[in-house]
This record gives sequence, structure tokens and C-alpha cells, in this order.
Amino acid sequence: MSRLDATVLRQSIHSDSLQRLEELEVFAEIDSTNTYLLQRPGPPPGMFRVALADHQTAGRGRRNRDWVSPPNSGLYLSFAYSFAAYPRALSALTLAIGMAVIDALAATGVKNVLLKWPNDLVLDNAKLGGILTEVQHEGRTAITVVTGIGLNIELPAGLDVGLDSEWAQRATDLSHVSGGPPDMEALAAGVVDELASTCVEFESGGFARFADRWPAFDWLLGKDVVVDDEARSIEGMAAGVDRNGALLVQTESGERHRVMSGSIRLAKG
Repeated sequence: MSRLDATVLRQSIHSDSLQRLEELEVFAEIDSTNTYLLQRPGPPPGMFRVALADHQTAGRGRRNRDWVSPPNSGLYLSFAYSFAAYPRALSALTLAIGMAVIDALAATGVKNVLLKWPNDLVLDNAKLGGILTEVQHEGRTAITVVTGIGLNIELPAGLDVGLDSEWAQRATDLSHVSGGPPDMEALAAGVVDELASTCVEFESGGFARFADRWPAFDWLLGKDVVVDDEARSIEGMAAGVDRNGALLVQTESGERHRVMSGSIRLAKG
């Protein structure tokens, strides 16, 4: 049996979100909540599905990395939303989703969480969680996007979570920063509400609706970074994002590079 109470969770979700909720499922154990939703038909346009689990046996992160998901240590939530038409700047949706999760955390009293472009949640320079956004289906018009959210709640001592030591030497969890575990249903409901409203807003206006707020969430802003991808390595200062959510890196020569994907690490001083 899951420690998450589906009935209490439903009762905690805002009525505006409930009108768009097609299905909500809670699992004690599953291979991956994202994989589960990707294997199911997408919800009707404007609607969403949610899957949550206490334990993932095959959790996935960005760039095909494993997401360590031990039992009763985190909140593992996936959210499938169908857009009626291909939204503008879809690549920036992960940033908007990250901002939504941070807003949900702030509502529970967890302040000062930032986002390391494009998908790592950071608190006090430690990794608090992550986001994985995947396209489930592209039709002539409608498109379904599945977003997985992993938040560390109470990590076992000594757990190897596979951190990238080039930017984060440690992980943190909500129990540590808040003096105890949060109300799981309230936290999950808050995340669902924020994701639902964010997807609706993103559908109507793309990333432009979120761009003005982004600098306050940007952990990389002003830091010296190295971007590695299959074709090149770029070193410079992180200078925010463009209107499509691409990372901007300014080199010493003044050249500004636009980065859509790659591994981001902090430059050694």
C-alpha cells in the first residue's frame, strides 16, 4: 500500500485543476511513472493525467541517466498534459515547469529553491530534485507531454544518488531543510495545481508568459560554466536564456552562444 492517500490527495487539489484531471493513480512501486504514462494514450486536449509512486525501480533522468528512487525517500510524480496545438517554444516548457514546482515548494514554506538549467532543482547549492520532460505523441495538431518530477523527501544516510560532482557535491532533502518530512498529499496537490495552471498558461502564450520571472529562478546566472556536447565545448559566463529557453553563454571574447542541449558544469576557478 502506498503511503500517499489518493482520496486525501484528490480532496487537496484545487477545484479548477480537478476539472481538467482525467485520472490520478498512486502506486506503492512502479518501474517509472513517466514510462507508465508514456505507454498510455494521451488525455484529451486541455486535460491531464497524474501518476505518483513511493518507489521507482527504473526511474529515469535527463540524457538517459538513472534516477535513484529508493522506497519512501522521495516524491515521484508524473504529469501528462495534452496541448491542442504544438505550443510555441516547447523546449522551454521544462523551465516553466521548474518554476511551477519551485512555486509549489514556496507555498509549503520551502524558500530559495532555484533551477540549474534546464532541469535540476537546487537548494543551498545542493540537489533537491529534478525534472524530465518527454513528448509522448505528436499528431497533426495535438501533442501530449509527460513531465516527471522527482523531489528528495528523506534520503537514506550514505545513499549514492549519482551526483555530477562538477556542479553538486551533495544532495539535500525536504526533511533536512524543514526539520521533518512535509505533508505529502499537500505537497503533491500543490505541485499538481501549479503544473496544471502552468501548462494552460504555456499553451496560450508560450515561454513569453514566464520569461520576466526567470532570472529570479536561474541558479547558473552569472556563473562561469563549461558546456559539453557531442560537437563542442564552450566556456564562458551563463547569461540567462533567450525567448525559446536556450541557455546563453558569453565567452571572454564577447561572443554569445546559444545552447539548446548539453552537459553543464561549473568552470574551475
